[in-house]
Amino acid sequence: MRTKRTTLCILLTVAWLALSAAASRAEKIERPEGARPNIVFILADDLGWGDLSCYGNRQFRTPNLDRLAAEGTLFTQYYQAGSVCSPTRASLMTGKYPAELRIHGHLATPEQNAGRDMPNHLDPAIPTLPRLLQQAGYKTIHIGKWHLGQPQGTLASLTPYGFDVARWIDCQEGDRNLWSITERPRASRELIDAAIAEIEVHQSEPFYCQVWFNDPHAPLAPSEEQMATFRRQTPQGFTSPFMVYAATVVEMDRQIGRLLARLKELGLEDRTIVIFSSDNGPEDIDIGNASWSAYGSAGPLRGRKRSLYEGGIRVPLIVRGPNIPAGRVDDRSVICSVDFLPTICELAGREVPPEIREGVRGQSMAAAWHGEETPRSQPLFWEWRFRIFNHIWNRSPMLAVREENWKLLLNPDRSRVELYDIPRDPSEQNNLADRYPEVVARLADKAIAWQKTLPPGLVEASAGKNDYPWPGRRTHGPAGAESVR
Repeated sequence: MRTKRTTLCILLTVAWLALSAAASRAEKIERPEGARPNIVFILADDLGWGDLSCYGNRQFRTPNLDRLAAEGTLFTQYYQAGSVCSPTRASLMTGKYPAELRIHGHLATPEQNAGRDMPNHLDPAIPTLPRLLQQAGYKTIHIGKWHLGQPQGTLASLTPYGFDVARWIDCQEGDRNLWSITERPRASRELIDAAIAEIEVHQSEPFYCQVWFNDPHAPLAPSEEQMATFRRQTPQGFTSPFMVYAATVVEMDRQIGRLLARLKELGLEDRTIVIFSSDNGPEDIDIGNASWSAYGSAGPLRGRKRSLYEGGIRVPLIVRGPNIPAGRVDDRSVICSVDFLPTICELAGREVPPEIREGVRGQSMAAAWHGEETPRSQPLFWEWRFRIFNHIWNRSPMLAVREENWKLLLNPDRSRVELYDIPRDPSEQNNLADRYPEVVARLADKAIAWQKTLPPGLVEASAGKNDYPWPGRRTHGPAGAESVR
């Protein structure tokens, strides 16, 4: 009797597996060989260069992103054009420097924006990457944090920017808000659920899907279960920044693994380019809502979020997909977010019209993604007009320029001149300005000439300074503002 029951169970199991396999095959919608690649762009929020184990972190592991790197190419010299969220996102969408767009810091309330001479939203008249891809026949999807505002001032739609579908705009949907403490443990899962659902609907046509997390941006509130692995010696009832931050990043990595697995199940893995990065360096513990979670790491790099030193603007970049070498670490290519628009358009077979290309500050780095050495044709520029938190060691000058191996930092009045050979000194510890005055002169002229092209605006009095209230010495009062170009 038991034998018959066992045989029946086996037959039922085999039948169930066959039906499951058939259903899985039915889900996979075939597209012709040589079709344009799908693109999935995953952007973390305030994740540092040194936070992933494939970038050297030994405090906790990120196995799914490590596997993505092993199956693709990991870049060590990738920069965002901003050292905080809104500027970086503006450059990713437009290929322009954010200061050109008057997006100098994070977009906030209309009153705060006006006080910093900033707009309330990215101008939808500016050509964007999703609009160019949409015009080329791509289904364009946004999931998650946007932080570039909207002309109508609501969270209803991103249609003006070229998106066919937008879900969880700025991590809000319906009456739910993934920034709330009660929702934070589920934030990454909800965004990945939405991304998977939209990919399943639109898999029969080429799609561009950007999944922009609000993890690990403060405030963070992982569940007890998520933190349990990292409790270590912390007494029950207490947490540490390490516990909170590690649990959040590992949960985000786990959810990314679900997305990658679903792409494989749908038969989309081999024709989908997957990109992973972060919008800027790790947050600082001096910021109130990060005081219990700011454990993010810039690895060996100097600086954190807001700083123009490497740790504030240099972040992970992992790319996997068709014709992208697997298991490769690219230490040579210098890539920036202003390159994103022309690079993605080339990979998607979308020619950027000359009148649009003229306003794009970056260059296509598609060849570098394919493993070819691709030198930069133009230098890269940064400006930061506000206070920088944390130790004075991280408080950079206002301007920075990167050309070939050289990076120069200085203030517009040519004070605090610092020159670094970045490949040899990524930690920016050896100022070579006195040894190479001709390099300083050339790059300083370029940086200051570039800044003079920017719209005029306000700058905090503390910008570009690294003062310390040394006992017995006169110090500056509270930060004010003055008019500058």
